[in-house]
Amino acid sequence: MKFFIDTANLDQIKEAQALGVLDGVTTNPSLMAKEGITGSDNILKHYVDICNIVDGDVSAEVIATDFAGMVKEGEALAALHPQIVVKLPMIADGVKACKYFSDKGIRTNVTLIFSVGQALLAAKAGATYMSPFIGRLDDISTDGLHLISEIRHIYDNYGFETQILAASVRHTMHIIDCAKIGADVMTGPLSAIKGLLKHPLTDSGLAQFLADYQKGN
Repeated sequence: MKFFIDTANLDQIKEAQALGVLDGVTTNPSLMAKEGITGSDNILKHYVDICNIVDGDVSAEVIATDFAGMVKEGEALAALHPQIVVKLPMIADGVKACKYFSDKGIRTNVTLIFSVGQALLAAKAGATYMSPFIGRLDDISTDGLHLISEIRHIYDNYGFETQILAASVRHTMHIIDCAKIGADVMTGPLSAIKGLLKHPLTDSGLAQFLADYQKGN
């Protein structure tokens, strides 16, 4: 399973990259604004800055909600850097734009997926990635992980190459559960990734090893 970090914070991206397990980055206008990145020129520069840190794919989201606008923005984003993946909303014009980019060999990430039907449309349109938001489904008492499982089953039935990118991952157990049911990618906060490191027996065992070493020196 690929590990993406969902942020626009360069320090967090650098820390995840230095850990040696990072495969890419996802971000969106809300995450950009959280870091004080506003204005189209600054946002575009920030995408390039992110690409210069990581080795893998960087999802860059269009703002337009009409087909022509998405195509214009998406082509500009794709031209920024070879690692850019154009992020499109799951609406009718977004599906049309996904098919347009797929035919042109431009990679895409269809986002804001909340149903199996939406996931099926994204795959049919040739999306590179498809992002179901499991945390937001959990927020409304719906099983986000069950959605991932259903999508995995359908994609395997028909050999769709679209990668399931589990988004809105909130915590470490989300990562583990997504790995169990076959998500291709997870994207979440640095805290969730670092949470995989933690176990009290590791800490106590290391402390004991070090203490025993000191006794012999």
